[in-house]
Amino acid sequence: MVTIIEALILAIIQGLTEWLPVSSSGHLVIAQQFLGLNPPLIFDLLLHIGTLVVVIMAFRKDILNILKTLVKRDLSSTEGKLAFFIVVGSVPIAILGVLFRENIEQLFSNILAVGVALLINGGVLFFSEKRKGNKKMGTLDSILIGIAQAAALIPGLSRSGLTVSTGLLNKIDKQTAFRYSFLLSIPAILGATLFEFRDIAAINIELTSIVVATVLSMIVGYVSLKMLHRIVMSERFHLFAYYCTIVGGAIIIYTIFQ
Repeated sequence: MVTIIEALILAIIQGLTEWLPVSSSGHLVIAQQFLGLNPPLIFDLLLHIGTLVVVIMAFRKDILNILKTLVKRDLSSTEGKLAFFIVVGSVPIAILGVLFRENIEQLFSNILAVGVALLINGGVLFFSEKRKGNKKMGTLDSILIGIAQAAALIPGLSRSGLTVSTGLLNKIDKQTAFRYSFLLSIPAILGATLFEFRDIAAINIELTSIVVATVLSMIVGYVSLKMLHRIVMSERFHLFAYYCTIVGGAIIIYTIFQ
């Protein structure tokens, strides 16, 4: 049973770290380890719904434009190409999620793996700002960013961190990399939620906890998303690398000497 206090803690962690490039799943594993929390997987998915609502609201104009383009079947337009890139970029996470689901779930109980992943995440973030460019996105770029999103299924690797960084490393302009990263997250989160929704009957959480935690994750998620956009545009994205390196290193040292 997850109490309302535990639900609030998890909601804040989820909302804050879901969009910031520091890995929400990794931080949830750390919270479970040090705070003794052990929520069911479905609870994590319900928190994702809250942050998903945030990204849909934040990019509602882009989403509407894409939907209008699909209705008109105008795939040669900018929005049409973006829709194609989202479909292509979603393939890697669908394949990896289905084929290696059990292996990935095992990592959620391995805090050492989270520490190592955070170090890797920090390295990617650090080098992402070393590449400058204003290139338009192509099919290969969408595939590479999609692979980065799939890799972020591993706790400790940030979805936003890897996808935005991959775009920057491929010299895609910051605004495009940021927008595509979050539009790409929508089908991924929806797919994961629907895939795990069969466990809904197994929830052992008070309704109050669910409602409060989801709303709180939406509020905190909105703030962190706006914050991340300003950080990416101001070329300070790589600064999160230091945080990931410190936390990842501390986790590894703790694991070795505990």
